[in-house]
Amino acid sequence: MAVVDKVEGETGEEAGLRQPLETAVVRFAGDSGDGVQLTGSLFTLSTALAHHDLATFPDFPAEIRAPAGTTYGVSAFQIHFGGREIRTIGDRPDVLVALNPAALKVNLGDLRPGTVVILDVGSFTERNLRKAGFTEDPREDGSLDPFRVVALDISGLTRRAVADTGLTSREQLRCKNFFALGLVFWMFDRELGPVIEWTRQKFGRKPALCEANIAALKAGHALGETAELPQLPAFQVPPASIAPGLYRAVTGSEALAFGLLDGARKAGLQLTFCSYPITPASPLLHVLARLRGYGVTTFQAEDEIAAVCAAIGASYAGALGVTSSSGPGISLKSEAIGLAVMTELPLVIVNTQRAGPSTGMPTKTEQSDLLQALYGRNGDAPIVVLAAASPADCFTMAREAVRIAVGHMTPVMLLSDGFLANAAEPWKIPDLDTLPAFPVRFRTDPEGFAPYARDERLVRPWVRPGTPGLQHRIGGLEKQHETGEVSYDPENHQRMTDLRWNKVLAVAEDIPEQTLEQGDPGDRVCVVGWGSTYGPISRAVTTRRRRGEKVAHLHLRHLWPLPRNLGRLLSGFEKILVPEMNKGQLVHLLRSQYLVPAMGLSKVSGRPFAVAELEQALDRLSEERP
Repeated sequence: MAVVDKVEGETGEEAGLRQPLETAVVRFAGDSGDGVQLTGSLFTLSTALAHHDLATFPDFPAEIRAPAGTTYGVSAFQIHFGGREIRTIGDRPDVLVALNPAALKVNLGDLRPGTVVILDVGSFTERNLRKAGFTEDPREDGSLDPFRVVALDISGLTRRAVADTGLTSREQLRCKNFFALGLVFWMFDRELGPVIEWTRQKFGRKPALCEANIAALKAGHALGETAELPQLPAFQVPPASIAPGLYRAVTGSEALAFGLLDGARKAGLQLTFCSYPITPASPLLHVLARLRGYGVTTFQAEDEIAAVCAAIGASYAGALGVTSSSGPGISLKSEAIGLAVMTELPLVIVNTQRAGPSTGMPTKTEQSDLLQALYGRNGDAPIVVLAAASPADCFTMAREAVRIAVGHMTPVMLLSDGFLANAAEPWKIPDLDTLPAFPVRFRTDPEGFAPYARDERLVRPWVRPGTPGLQHRIGGLEKQHETGEVSYDPENHQRMTDLRWNKVLAVAEDIPEQTLEQGDPGDRVCVVGWGSTYGPISRAVTTRRRRGEKVAHLHLRHLWPLPRNLGRLLSGFEKILVPEMNKGQLVHLLRSQYLVPAMGLSKVSGRPFAVAELEQALDRLSEERP
């Protein structure tokens, strides 16, 4: 390991030469109180302004108040950016900034030989090493030898840079994330101006803290520019070719909120969002609460059951009722979702999945709620199930959830996950006026009215309470097939069960036929994904096709009912690989529905698939005899 403070002599980087990179992956890591997420967000801002395509991955600790300096409290932010289309967060970092020993400990296993590792050695005290679980100092035992280590006393250098700002010693140390940010800005040739402007706006009411952060930022940049650190490289990443338009960085939670709002407006309805806080679903409530000036009502209920029941009540009253949660909360909502099935009211349920079972790993991502979404209610209680593929795609699929729910008078569950909720990517803001509307028509004519009479799609009418002549009763007990009166008749129950089931199946006629993201129907292998596996699958398949391999990519956004041509499309492939962040739930569904030779690839580590993992699986498939 090469430990560097300052070395005399000019290097190639010092002479103005920068190493060209098409893409780069940078990961910031430190204690929860080190401002890692802010650091990553500001680097993302500079990346967008440098005209790079990008994808980000904030990785939060599950513990709210983990002891400082322990691995349980490590927070990280990874960004993958470059001069080509970015579809993933990157398999492994090219640069790791570790602001304490615990951050190094947690991230050490993700590093490849040659990774640039920037360490704050000012935090590498014997006590902090012990708290992080190191029995020996990793700078001295050889474990860092494969990496390009830049060991700097970032804590001490920060205190020196902000010594004249009037901050206390503790407050000075809180600026070290800006020092590290300035250093990485120099590495990637970034302008300081936009972040300085942001800092003055953010901390304008705290002049001392504002100036200290700016001083630390400039000091970190100056260190890279003037110090002679042979282990510290400088990079040049070209801008990406991006279609003209108005862009913003958007997280999945933000895109969900915007999509739900636009869907409600296109339906001509008020949006009533009823939720109970739970990780990682809570940001959706936070975003929608800030949109109350746009016809949004938000209600933070006392528990999950109250939240979903309030949303059903909103739909009964003629608004768009929406509720959200993660897997544990969806379990609590299941009986009430059955009530929405029985009353045949539109309801959108957003499930931001996390690792389970039970409390599981609340801040880690997973896709393990698919079968829960399909079947997780008592009785035969069918609902429509959708899934978003990327943070920006959450906007499109939220609109789709609203369209189907109000158009077919049915609950719709939209599956997101912890990765999609928190990750960000550039989003080309659509012209909302060009997006199709789907206005709701409430029943107002009392002539021949029956609350459970149906049209040719088996959809019953939607009536606002108080409409003259249209008094009716709905509830959780079984209904007579037209009048809605309570019925225990066996034949009627059979009829109603079939009607509810077939009504949901009929949605397949109102969704697009399935297409391939890449490839042709005659290819040898098809990789089938859903949800946030989209990016890694897309990149892996692109690489294979460039090599001339017959590999296709099919990505499902409509998971129930399945697209009407899906079975025919899948039957044309010799091998089908289904990567999932669960133990094989979609592969089980595809096998049971279509009897195809689908093979699962399971990952339940709480982290997204790496492209290399999918490439290895495709290697194994190619080695198998036909």
